[in-house]
Amino acid sequence: MFIDEVKIEVQAGNGGNGCLAFRREKFIEMGGPFGGNGGHGGNVVFEVDEGLNTLIDLRYSKKYRAKNGEHGQGKGMHGKNAPDLIIKVPPGTVVTDTETGFILGDLTKKGDSLIVAQGGRGGRGNMAFATRTNTAPDFCENGEPGEQKILKVELKLLADVGLVGMPSVGKSTIISQISAAKPKIAAYHFTTLSPNLGVVKTKDNRSFVVADLPGLIAGASLGEGLGDKFLKHIERTRVIAHVIDMSGFEGRDPYDDYIIINKELETFNAKIMEKPQIIIANKMDIDTSKENLEKFKNKLSKDIPIYEVSAIKGEGFDQVLVALADMLDKIEKQPLYEDEKFESHVLYKFKAEQPFKVIKEAEHVYRIKGEEIERIYKMTWFVTDEAFLRFSNKLRKLGIDDKLKEMGIQNGDTVKLLDYEFEYRE
Repeated sequence: MFIDEVKIEVQAGNGGNGCLAFRREKFIEMGGPFGGNGGHGGNVVFEVDEGLNTLIDLRYSKKYRAKNGEHGQGKGMHGKNAPDLIIKVPPGTVVTDTETGFILGDLTKKGDSLIVAQGGRGGRGNMAFATRTNTAPDFCENGEPGEQKILKVELKLLADVGLVGMPSVGKSTIISQISAAKPKIAAYHFTTLSPNLGVVKTKDNRSFVVADLPGLIAGASLGEGLGDKFLKHIERTRVIAHVIDMSGFEGRDPYDDYIIINKELETFNAKIMEKPQIIIANKMDIDTSKENLEKFKNKLSKDIPIYEVSAIKGEGFDQVLVALADMLDKIEKQPLYEDEKFESHVLYKFKAEQPFKVIKEAEHVYRIKGEEIERIYKMTWFVTDEAFLRFSNKLRKLGIDDKLKEMGIQNGDTVKLLDYEFEYRE
């Protein structure tokens, strides 16, 4: 089964908690802090596997969770880091964060990998907080929560040439003639329900990959027929080959077919029209084809190469394949996305400008929200007075006290942070 788009949930591992412990041994005075750090949580990583050509494995397992780091222990023992969770994906996979809309990465070749969810760092044990002024800290950290995301994972096929055209113009027959691909071929529309890839070899021993894309119709870019599901696979191709039924057997005008297909490509993505094109005039073994081809050439305003073939007889392909190989030799492979579309260039700048916000929920009730302050709260282990004091100082340094005063908070008012409530006191 060909699956080219799925949504999955990923959860990176939480960091292990730090340990609050003190050294108590006979004959050792003032043993001091002895709690180790927690281990880092595992990342969730996408990695290219060239043996895959579909996302079917992701369809049947919708949630992926990496392991948590081990907790720190006494005697200065640190917790073990958790292993990364590796998810294999086919080349041509694009990963998007559904919450932000940012593209996290585009994995196209062997060896490409991408951390899609970062594991939490391990909490520090009280050994890590010892200083000359505080030689016996009575607090430690919880592990940092791992990232949790809902991702849209898309496969955009890696093909050099894309065969496009109306249903039943002979695309599947062509790819079966020029490669070892064996698509289903029948005399009815939408026989091809998923793209077919074939490796083509020319008579001068050059090779490239051709994709036979399911038949387009008018309105495909807006969801008509099957075209809207597979138009995205054309984005990566370097050359577009229009397959046109020159016989007019079904009562359609070949030139109208050509115009309709180009319009759908442009509506879906205007950049597709910048790609080089050729026209494969198919079914030239039928009597009406020669006359229709002359009419087609008279209407064609652009200087686009036209190659006559008969897919059913396997005639005329040598010239087409050599011409395509010559074109591909001159066209460099370009990345599908520009660098500025990726998350790391934009997202964190926004977060740094607004580390928190304060909302007045009711009279004398305030709620603090923000990823940074929520992370600090989750990593604080509220078991000692010193831990409470440290947490309060962090709030003050972030400017939350000043913001609350600006909003008119008074002694005794309630302040909420996630599931935690405390009474405000200056």
